[in-house]
Amino acid sequence: MNPERLIGRGSVALLIVAASLFAGPAAAQDPGDTLVVAVPGTDITLVLARIPAPEPLWMAVHEVTHDQYAPFRYRRLDSDADAGAGSYDADAVTRPSPPYEDPVHGMGKGSHPAGGMTRLAALRYARWLSEKAGRLFRLPTEAEWELACLAGGAGPFGIGVEADDLGSAAWYEANSRGAFHPVAEKRPNAWGLYDMHGNVAEWVMSGDPLARGVVRGGAFDDPPDALRCDARFEERAAWKRRDPQIPKSRWWNTDSPHVGFRIVSPARDYDLEEIRAYWADLLGR
Repeated sequence: MNPERLIGRGSVALLIVAASLFAGPAAAQDPGDTLVVAVPGTDITLVLARIPAPEPLWMAVHEVTHDQYAPFRYRRLDSDADAGAGSYDADAVTRPSPPYEDPVHGMGKGSHPAGGMTRLAALRYARWLSEKAGRLFRLPTEAEWELACLAGGAGPFGIGVEADDLGSAAWYEANSRGAFHPVAEKRPNAWGLYDMHGNVAEWVMSGDPLARGVVRGGAFDDPPDALRCDARFEERAAWKRRDPQIPKSRWWNTDSPHVGFRIVSPARDYDLEEIRAYWADLLGR
């Protein structure tokens, strides 16, 4: 059964998909069980897997794609919608300014990862998505991301991914041919998460959202050691090297097509007031 066929466009529709739709309310509590979210007013459908963090949460099974990012980036693809107990006004959104040049250097389209955005732009997307769906979405913390990467294991690449067979689970320097690829083409880890290693590195939360950021997971042009679950890399000034603007863009990096992100959503429900308070505290009004 394709769970996306059970999701209607134009209203918030949440469906927990366990081994059987009739397995009972306790069935969808295991790592890797999935949650499907249709985003009102768009063609976006998100699939998230259960992560047994100290505060349980759902994590997107793959990186945010070009098509999933596009309705936030382009006003013409976004529509007004009901969002939880409130309403969403597409004209009130602060959207990414046009980049100085293609942020992914010709590699991005369709189900390829969205890339080249700053961490602030990734956070703004999560804020937009939260408002659209009436559900809190955010970036994972470093601890949450690493826990999901390990998937219950302790090895360098976690359970379900072997060091001597990394190419079956990751696009990296040995097999990527110098470019990232559509998401979810490789084998997932033990919790059903694709591309936790390679393809594009992923923004995570680490301290002040306006300070220098951190990415995890490695990218299509990285060696195996950079794809380890414990590998982390700080944002570099070189990622904006060719940006001639003063000040440099808050939305885009001219030289980091290898950087994208995935989103998470806490397992507990937040009402719209709590969601807006979270983002106001993090990013201001």
